[in-house]
Order: sequence, then C-alpha cells, then structure tokens
Amino acid sequence: MSDISLSNGGGRGGSADWRATGQSQGASHSYPLLVRDHGLATALKLLVETLPYALARWGVLLAFAAACALWAVVAVGGAVWLGTHVASVFGYCWLLGVLLLGGWIWGAILRYTLHMIACGHVAVLTELMTRGSIGNGTEGQFAYGRRIVMDRFGEVAVLFGLNALIRAVLRAFHNALDTLGDWLPAPGMKAIVGLLNTILSAATRYLDKVVLSYDLARGGDDPRRNIQDGLVYYCQNAKPILATSVWMVIVERILSILLCLVLLVPAGVVTVWLPEAVREYGAMFTVFTAALLAVTVRAAFIQPLFLICMMIRFHALIENQPINSTWVGYLDGLTDKFRQIGR
Repeated sequence: MSDISLSNGGGRGGSADWRATGQSQGASHSYPLLVRDHGLATALKLLVETLPYALARWGVLLAFAAACALWAVVAVGGAVWLGTHVASVFGYCWLLGVLLLGGWIWGAILRYTLHMIACGHVAVLTELMTRGSIGNGTEGQFAYGRRIVMDRFGEVAVLFGLNALIRAVLRAFHNALDTLGDWLPAPGMKAIVGLLNTILSAATRYLDKVVLSYDLARGGDDPRRNIQDGLVYYCQNAKPILATSVWMVIVERILSILLCLVLLVPAGVVTVWLPEAVREYGAMFTVFTAALLAVTVRAAFIQPLFLICMMIRFHALIENQPINSTWVGYLDGLTDKFRQIGR
C-alpha cells in the first residue's frame, strides 16, 4: 500500500509524479442539491419515503431464501435416494452438482435482481435529494426508477457490466492506498491497520451505486463519461468519504448484532413453548428462522440506510468542486478498466 497518498491530493507511481499540481477543469456538473446532512436521521427519513423499494428487496430476499431451502431439500433428498437405490457415488455426485451448480445459478439471479432493484432505488433517492419530488408526481416509484435507469443505459446488461467495471476500478484504487497508516499516528495503533482495511472493503460496496447516483444527478447524453468523472471525484474526496464510511460500517455492524439479539428473543420464547420431545429440533428451526430474518432485514433496511448516508456525503463534498485532471491521468494509468468504462 505505497502507491498513492491522499494527503497530497493525488497519486504517485512509476516515473510520473501524479501529485496534485492545481490542474483543474472546472466543475464538470451543475445540479441542485437539497439534502446535505448525511446523518442517520436524514437517511432514515429518505428510506421511509422510498419504503416500497426496501419492502421489495426484503420480499425478494425472503422468496430466494425459501427457494434455496427447498433446493437444499431436493439436493439432500435426491442424494439419499440415489445412494440407497443406486450407488453412493451417484448420491455424492447429485449432492455436489445440485448444491454447487444450482447455488451458483441462484446466486447470480439473486445478485442481478437485487442490483436492478438497487439501481431503481438510487434513481428515486437521487431525485429526492436533488429536486425534492419524483418526476411530475404522476409516476409511481418503481415506474420512475425503471424508466430513468433504462433511459440512461438502454438495457440492464449494459448497466450490470458497467457496475463490474466500476468495482474493478475501486478495488485497484483502494489496493494502491497508503493512507491508513497516516490516519493512525500512534505507533500502537498501526496493528489495527489490517482490521481497518477489512472495514473499508465492506464500506466501499456502496460506492458503485454512489457513482451511479452522480450520473443520474448530472444527466447529459454521456453516462459513461459521467461515471468516469464520478470515480475521479471520489478519488479527490476519498479521505473524508472513507473516514465517514468506517464509522458507518461500525454502526452498521452494531445494529446488525442488536437485530440478531432482538430476533433471538421470540425464537427462544417459541422454543420454550414447544413440546419436550421436539424441543431440540425445534430450537434449530427457530434459530435458523431468526438468523434468516436478521440477514434479510439487514440487507433490505439497514444497508440501504448507509447507502443513503454515503450518497448524501458524496454529493455534498463535490458540490461546485472543480475536477482535477491529475486524477484522470492517475486512474487512466492505474487500470485499463477505467478506460473501458468510457468506451
């Protein structure tokens, strides 16, 4: 982690000196911003305003969880039947094939579905942050989100591919950071740099949607250029964004743990009510159900809350900010994925 220093406002690497030299192209965007407070109270208000998206995400997660449970029953049941009536090797092959191949297929479909829901959600949130209302007031949130995303990218496959490129650029940038040690001046604190890196990896999962929000807010007829500029703006403001995201991830983990503990209480009550003969097996079921609900509630409601915080923080930081051409050159040389976004 020695390729780039955020404290200088730019990068360094190879034979070129990429440190910021004051080069700027002027502000590359102009859009209104009505929400600048990135606190949890403001984020919760926006989450409630866009509750249909959170409920849709929760419904999809629950449906896929139920489908996966059924898929597991088919895998185990088929393996037992084949092992008993044919040969054990056929049972093992069935089990591995169904779990591995089937699990990959289900995972890909789930990621794709949740990604498209999240993009629609980002479109609606961006409109609320920049204009205060959705469209002309005659469209529902789902219709508006889908229309805006499709108008910008034409087809969902294009957006899905761009999302992968954005994440690749972000990974390359974060792998080059040497800033974490500078944030922790006390010698004894250096030991937790690895832990902070893990936290930052979790925090940056929101940033691809933040860059999408920038494109939607900026508009224009070149979304790929907008996404490139959004990545450059993130690099220019990486230190305050990542510093904020660390605390957000910590709070998210705390809320997730509290959610698990809260859901274990009714699970325990139900277990106590069960007959003695089935209580042990019933406890496994109630704990599994509580864990399943905790995971889906976290993904549907808690994580979007922190996505909203990151979106507000990003838009407030880059408001009227010139874009530094040094960062354009740095990212262009750091990874070819940055260039691929503009093609």
